[in-house]
Amino acid sequence: MFQRKTPPAFLENHRIIDAKGVWKRYDAGGHRVEALRGIDLVVRRGEVVAVMGPSGCGKTTLLNCLSGLDVIDEGSVKIAGQDLKELTDNQRTDFRARSMGFVFQTYNLLPVLTGVENVELPMLVGGVRPSVARKRAEEAIAMVDVGAWARHRPAEMSGGQRQRFTIARALATRPQIVWADEPTGALDSETSAGIMDLMVELNKQNDQTFVWVTHSEEVGALAKRLIRMRDGRITSDTTAEDSSPSGAARHLPMNGEEKRD
Repeated sequence: MFQRKTPPAFLENHRIIDAKGVWKRYDAGGHRVEALRGIDLVVRRGEVVAVMGPSGCGKTTLLNCLSGLDVIDEGSVKIAGQDLKELTDNQRTDFRARSMGFVFQTYNLLPVLTGVENVELPMLVGGVRPSVARKRAEEAIAMVDVGAWARHRPAEMSGGQRQRFTIARALATRPQIVWADEPTGALDSETSAGIMDLMVELNKQNDQTFVWVTHSEEVGALAKRLIRMRDGRITSDTTAEDSSPSGAARHLPMNGEEKRD
């Protein structure tokens, strides 16, 4: 069994993700599949964590359970101190909208909307005033450097540009955690490198927590912390020697630091 490093005492109060004894089971073709087997995991604010492993190891299931997209069978998951099991489905949806952003391989941009309209849509659905939603969307788009494409529709963009708008949409709601499931899976190597460098830099700027699920060793190597899984269990958990954030840039307030509009 691998050995986890004991975190410094001052970090114990900065747990953004705290999972204990997490089990998730599925019925597949009449067989019971144990997708997660007693997962214990703590992630602290500002960490960049990559989760890797072979297909079927449980890494995407782990992301779904930690983010509340799926409900666990046993154990507990706390996000910023909130136990997800204590929330109803509607409360969990609202909690995700307020505190989390998502980046997926498939972009999930609506083809009939422009880039800026796609970025502001989740905020409008969440009740943010249109003027405020547009301002936040434009700020996030500027951060990912695709302002020239803000009035274009997804079909007019490259894959890299679409993924940047997806990242902008995730950031515009000022989340505490950004979850990314195979964020470069549909991109060429050069574009992938640019997207991952961008997320690393955004982590430095805003001290947001990033959790990536990836098959790519190159993507995993960019994380401050690398978790490997097999058969529903964590088999290794290693931290880069120098994980201190650097760089000074403008700070987008996290949810909870300002009132919702």
